[in-house]
Amino acid sequence: MEKKTKARGIALLPIVVFLVIFLGAGFVSGDFYSMPAIVGFLIALFVAFIQDKEHDFNEKIHIVAQGVGDDNIITMCLIFLAAGGFSGAVTAAGGVESTVNLGLSVLPSSVAVAGLFVIGCFISVSMGTSMGTIAALAPIAVGISEKTGFGMPICIGAVVCGAMFGDNLSMISDTTIAAVKTQGCEMKDKFKENFIIVLPAAIITIILFLVLTRHGSFDLGEDLHYNLWRVLPYLVVLIGALIGFNVFLVLLAGIILSLAVGVATGSIAPGDIFVVVAQGADGTGGIMGMYDITVISMVVACIVSLVKEMGGIQFILNVIRSRIKGKKGGELGIAILALLVDMCTANNTVAIVMAGPIAKEISDEFEISPKRSASLLDMFTSVGQGLIPYGAQLLSAASLTQLTPYAIIPYCFYPVLMAVSGLIFILFIKNRKTNE
Repeated sequence: MEKKTKARGIALLPIVVFLVIFLGAGFVSGDFYSMPAIVGFLIALFVAFIQDKEHDFNEKIHIVAQGVGDDNIITMCLIFLAAGGFSGAVTAAGGVESTVNLGLSVLPSSVAVAGLFVIGCFISVSMGTSMGTIAALAPIAVGISEKTGFGMPICIGAVVCGAMFGDNLSMISDTTIAAVKTQGCEMKDKFKENFIIVLPAAIITIILFLVLTRHGSFDLGEDLHYNLWRVLPYLVVLIGALIGFNVFLVLLAGIILSLAVGVATGSIAPGDIFVVVAQGADGTGGIMGMYDITVISMVVACIVSLVKEMGGIQFILNVIRSRIKGKKGGELGIAILALLVDMCTANNTVAIVMAGPIAKEISDEFEISPKRSASLLDMFTSVGQGLIPYGAQLLSAASLTQLTPYAIIPYCFYPVLMAVSGLIFILFIKNRKTNE
């Protein structure tokens, strides 16, 4: 029989230590890159190893190895590497510059940033991954910023917003699948319920980006030359995503096509095709540019596995459940539960898997429809994932653009508005208990 983990608040100490050290170093120095995130996480992992008195060293290694070996963690890391390879290849082939120039030739400057958000929504819904979306669109956001003069943070912020839209809604997203499976509802029913809740947030996000960039006018002073062959890899990735192909196959096709176009147009020497995939055209991108975020994801998985083993996650679950009263309280409890677990795990799929069984108990007890509880689980883990500075999405966006997560967060309008929209629906829009 499986041993029930005893809830312990002190088990959250490693996460607290990381936040204090990482954020504290940033506030003291005024530079949130003064201490690399990986150092803070390694310190937190060291604290977790010392704190766990119930297992010997070999047992702790086994626990963290199981955490790193989780399907979601391995999949995420492989997506990081594939996305980095595509980014390096398509940039070296001249795809980014041609795509940006083509877009600016067609779109007025005032809608360029809002357009990034809308395109990000379509890609992320189709691919089912926020990470793949960020990897595909971040180079284009950089190019638009350079061409238009709009700040890099607002451009990449639009990309992150679009990525989180699909991460929450896509029918092939791990988060959606996990939410539906744990709550026992149909995918289509969850999508309809979820879409109605977040639609106002998406519309307001578009309006905000349009308003903030409404005075965008620029004199390019140069011929916007573009080559449609160099744009082709992005089109293939977009169309493949819209059709619903596997994210790995889509990114692999993008890499191969980028290399073929690059060699054919003379942008990439035949002998350099593996080099640009590995490290990009300038030696700082490609697969190697994603090493940091990949290692960080693995270390975070180690920390979470020990924190969970010591009862930290169970403590959060128990605290939330003990304070629930009534149907609205039940829905608020599910929302807060999802948000807090995501903040502790820095992985919304893992957070849903952990919080799902408790959320199911809450929804059954207070007659909350399964599609509603699944929507709340998925939404509020996405809210957290789109705003925490140590989450994979913001860390990846920052590493691809040489920004800090804190420079991007002020422009992450959609996750904030998604939370507001969710709270409005909880407080004012009633739902019926159904078998869907």
